[in-house]
Amino acid sequence: MREFQRTSLSVNYSVMKQESSSRQPSPFSEASVQQGVLTNGLRIITDAVPFVKSVTLGIQIDAGSRDDPKESPGLAHFIEHAIFKGTKRRTYIDIARNIEKHGGYLDAYTTKEQTCIYLRCLPEHLEPSFDLLSDLVCDPVFPPEEIEKEKEVVIEEISSVNDTPEELIFEEFDLRSFPRHPLGTPILGTEKSVEAFSDENLKNFMRQHYIPQKMLITATGMVHHDEIMLLGERFLGKLREPSGSQYVRQPFLAEDYTPFTLTLKKRVCQAQIVLGTAIARHDPLFYSLMVLNSMLGNGMSSLLNLELREKRGLAYNVYSSITFFDDLTAMNIYAGTDSNKTKVTLELIRELLQSDALKQPDPEEVLAAKRKLLGSHIMGMEKMTRRMSQTASDLSYFGRYIEPEEKTAALEAVTAEDIAEAATRMLHDAPYSTLVYKPGKQG
Repeated sequence: MREFQRTSLSVNYSVMKQESSSRQPSPFSEASVQQGVLTNGLRIITDAVPFVKSVTLGIQIDAGSRDDPKESPGLAHFIEHAIFKGTKRRTYIDIARNIEKHGGYLDAYTTKEQTCIYLRCLPEHLEPSFDLLSDLVCDPVFPPEEIEKEKEVVIEEISSVNDTPEELIFEEFDLRSFPRHPLGTPILGTEKSVEAFSDENLKNFMRQHYIPQKMLITATGMVHHDEIMLLGERFLGKLREPSGSQYVRQPFLAEDYTPFTLTLKKRVCQAQIVLGTAIARHDPLFYSLMVLNSMLGNGMSSLLNLELREKRGLAYNVYSSITFFDDLTAMNIYAGTDSNKTKVTLELIRELLQSDALKQPDPEEVLAAKRKLLGSHIMGMEKMTRRMSQTASDLSYFGRYIEPEEKTAALEAVTAEDIAEAATRMLHDAPYSTLVYKPGKQG
């Protein structure tokens, strides 16, 4: 799955300049964010939210599919599965029952740059839940029989992606866009690579990446910072940095992006279209690009939805997305349409990308896009798992927690001229690629 796209911002109910200042104070303003560092260097950030009655606790690891060994694509994701299969103190059944008998749940996900293992629980069960979460990342044992079964599970997950054209085309688009860079490899790996994973592969990866300097604990909801710090020291303080040389992530260079145009025959019912491009990370454009994406393809009133769906009936599903990686920014446009309408759909998308709507945007449209973006993220703040991941994204991408007021002000400050500059940089200066799946017999 294409998860954790780093487009999320943590915002509050601060009113925009054009709005009345008579609104009631936001409950989000009551939240209290505090940070700390354990004696082993592991960072902790707590976000106390007094109006919820639960705790969301996560451990983020700064390692994803772009950190997989070249010969073992999918390893980071497989470890996310494998740690649930047993630890020195718990079987896989114990792991499942320990959290659910207290009314909580446990989950995890892997992206191209991060892995997250998290749980939700009631405050009175925080200590045993913290113990369970730390046990997964500190003491997994990878029982051979369970690992072999889990390989079959992940292979089924790969098959599920292969049966879902919208997911598969994005995966192939990345592979062809970055053929010589690990950002192009599938998060899940391949059936062949998964079958080949060994116990030593898993342990070596964890020794390299599941270390204090690459981990972050986030606790959101009904939490107390001092208590989280004490529990962190108790359950995770034993983690230590490995001896020897440290892993260095392969950087992204301009030549790592390979523009292409390709149409393939696939066993699909409708044509699948993805256009996209990538540019080097440029922080001054961060908020402008967020608003640009909101205008272009986020929601019912977006330019793409109005032009392709509402005006012409060419697509049921059409949108744009933006992904902020550590060292590059990628933008994609997706549409699903009748095979006979592929040409006109592509022409309209390309015309829209060159139109005055982006080159000389209407200030009122920019304002509407900002409000749409702010509203979406405000509502996202009511979801504690979303809130947890947003806090982690701040520290991962910016190196610090960004106050909601700072983010709100940065979004408010985006102008029509900023959108024009972002569109020029993202959509015109960098060549974009096109991948189309059309119904037919695969060659």
